[in-house]
Amino acid sequence: MPNTLADWLTHLESLHPKTIALGLGRVAQVKQRLNLNPDFSVIVVGGTNGKGSVCAMLEAILHAAGYKVGCYTSPHLLVYNERVRIGKQQASDVELCESFEKIEQARGDIPLTYFEFGTLAAMQCFISHKVDVAILEVGLGGRLDAVNVFDADCAVVTSIDIDHVDYLGDSREQIAFEKAGIFRAGKVAVFGDPDMPQAIRTEAERVGAELRCIGSEFGFTSHQGQWDYRGRTGARSALPFPALRGAFQLNNASAVLAALDALKDKLPVSMEAVRRGLVEVTLSARFQMVPGKPMLILDVAHNPHAARSLAQNLAALPPCPKTYAVCAMLKDKDMAGVIDELKAQVDVWLVAGIDAPRGASADELAQVVQDAQAGEVLSFPTATEALHDAYNRAGENDRILALGSFYTVAEVMRARGLRSA
Repeated sequence: MPNTLADWLTHLESLHPKTIALGLGRVAQVKQRLNLNPDFSVIVVGGTNGKGSVCAMLEAILHAAGYKVGCYTSPHLLVYNERVRIGKQQASDVELCESFEKIEQARGDIPLTYFEFGTLAAMQCFISHKVDVAILEVGLGGRLDAVNVFDADCAVVTSIDIDHVDYLGDSREQIAFEKAGIFRAGKVAVFGDPDMPQAIRTEAERVGAELRCIGSEFGFTSHQGQWDYRGRTGARSALPFPALRGAFQLNNASAVLAALDALKDKLPVSMEAVRRGLVEVTLSARFQMVPGKPMLILDVAHNPHAARSLAQNLAALPPCPKTYAVCAMLKDKDMAGVIDELKAQVDVWLVAGIDAPRGASADELAQVVQDAQAGEVLSFPTATEALHDAYNRAGENDRILALGSFYTVAEVMRARGLRSA
């Protein structure tokens, strides 16, 4: 058996021939062997973008309300422990290793992917800590994602857009079908995207879930630095804006309050807890502004939908002389779509390669930028070298943007000595 967390993670990477192998059969077998049957409320969060924000807000509000909250998210930026939190504290190396060991003993000859193993380990931690509620973020899709082996007392789908086409399909309807796989009979399903694909309603009706959609069953209005929420069971007025930046965060926050409405009998939450959670919520690398001259902005945007939101956030900032974008991406992403959404906001692209199996080379990404006629482009072997060059070029009133992948932002954070939230 491995001894350290680093050894365990290396072991996990070797267990299955594929990084991604969708399907619930393997993970369900091991779950049954371990008797991982939570007796607490479970909230499952899926969607193309916004999952991390919704999980973070749910965690912050429920923690402020006095509940012991387990929260499982992915991927991590700097350390694996970020993925598993109990009471807003990262799980320790020791308890993760103990959970991994129990799963290793139970699985026998069943091959599990890295994510499947980690999902079971997170639930093992939550059960041993006797949490009051667990928030589980879907890794990819929903219907066949390992998280979906656990039944949601409330399911939230944040948004639907084109991403992971090799696994989920190349249309919003196909992707919506996969995302809706987390809905459960007799339970509330919250949908937070104003543009609803028909597949969401069709699947909710097919399984017998109670669908609540933004713009109909719940919604929000904003005014003079505050916002009001209205839902099926009442309203919450004069709320502070979430500490997470971006106008779209009110969509996410409304979906959070709709989910809390659905669970109010089991998990009542006061107005004070809602306000405190919205103000105190933190989430690294989602339009995260690092003070300094020049300012550094971190954003893990890696698909056109997220890049569009990032561009809107950049456009809302005071003008600056130049914006330098440090960008590296995975080659199975829509690189051209991301560049196209952002080119009006970026003056100089400093592109780099990602040293990972799916990583695009600097030359590949540079060609995409040139084809998009997106402005000046410079190539570097690594994001660290691109960042150093950006700081050498930028004036104190300029901006440096790091984007394109969790890999990219993590490398930039390490280079600047930054910690995750």
